Amino acid sequence: MNKILQLFKIKDLRNKILVVAFLLFCFRAFSAVPIPDINAARLRDFFGSNQLFGFLSIFSGGALENLSIAMLGVAPYITATIIMQLLTMIFPALKEMYYEEGAAGRAKFNRYSRYLTVPLAALQSYGFLNLLMSQGVVSPLELFEIIRNVVLITAGSMILLWIGELISEQKIGNGISLIIFAGIVSQLPVTIKNIVVSYDPSMMPTYIAFVIVAILVIAGVVFIQEGERKIPIAYAKRVRGMKMYGGAQSYLPLKVNQAGVIPIIFAISILLFPQFAAQISSVISSDLSLKFNELVSKFFNNQYIYALLYFVLVVVFTYFYTAVTFDPKEISKNLQTAGGFIAGIRPGESTTIALSKIISRLTLSGALFLGLIAVLPSLIQIVTGIKFLTIGGTALLIVVSVALEIMQQVNSQLVMREYEGFE
Repeated sequence: MNKILQLFKIKDLRNKILVVAFLLFCFRAFSAVPIPDINAARLRDFFGSNQLFGFLSIFSGGALENLSIAMLGVAPYITATIIMQLLTMIFPALKEMYYEEGAAGRAKFNRYSRYLTVPLAALQSYGFLNLLMSQGVVSPLELFEIIRNVVLITAGSMILLWIGELISEQKIGNGISLIIFAGIVSQLPVTIKNIVVSYDPSMMPTYIAFVIVAILVIAGVVFIQEGERKIPIAYAKRVRGMKMYGGAQSYLPLKVNQAGVIPIIFAISILLFPQFAAQISSVISSDLSLKFNELVSKFFNNQYIYALLYFVLVVVFTYFYTAVTFDPKEISKNLQTAGGFIAGIRPGESTTIALSKIISRLTLSGALFLGLIAVLPSLIQIVTGIKFLTIGGTALLIVVSVALEIMQQVNSQLVMREYEGFE
């Protein structure tokens, strides 16, 4: 409570919080502006019957379900960032830019990601509009009207990206993460209302069990997100002139969930691809597009198949993304250059092998955790049979992760100001 009071006592911190709150308000207002020619009744039926798009609507804060000009949210930028990170494995110049050129290299890398966001947003909006027109949610559009809506939706995504960068400049959490956080939290009143409306006194034991499971899930998410294995590192003593350097003890922290929520976003992108492919295939043949879309819808509306495929994809991509971002050979090389070594293990190849084994075991735990979190809503629905009584595992993971990140950044700013003389 003292820290919360301190936030509002310090003028520049108070101003930063107010600026972030205003920008998030702008995001929510922007998400309420719909594109033209919407059939509201068909729209509700579509999102009620399609599990995958209903899930994506939560991440956009209802913007997708309202068909606002911000319906894609920051998803195109996230996809662009993932593609750019994958390209670092193919092009050494990109890898050098991101990992070795420091802040200037990362700024250039992020600029290329923003450039890539524009065509991705246009492609996603076109595919999505085709899907909605085939379902009767949006009235059939002429070419000019399609181009107009694609431009509006693409511009909406870029404006949200700009708002996210303005939030990041305030140094109170990551802007993109906070936009996703605000979108998820904004759906809580609707969820609570639906639970109240569907309340059945005879199912009180189920509700109590749900609350207990929800508390355990939140505790588990915090535990896994904060969990890490500390590898002890020793530094060799070196004599330079009359002074002795090194000999210090440190540790290398390896997080249990090394990949964060990126594997889940990967998995969602793969799950969405058949839907968009079915709509884009309408350019070749409308009959082919219709049959393809019926097949895809039938496949993904089966909760068991959907949950199993989702779980497997998340586990696979957790291993894949960890392999991309964590290079044991590079870490071993850096340790050896700095004169450091893992106690009881020789520097060089032996250290690389040891780190590979450790990260493989940690990744298994993180992958199973992420997979379970991803399919948790489906499991709750299957067990309880109640549509609105779900624990949004992925949403919960993001909310908790962003909340922890905000707490750490705010705490660091408070500590910094205490050193400067603020109490």
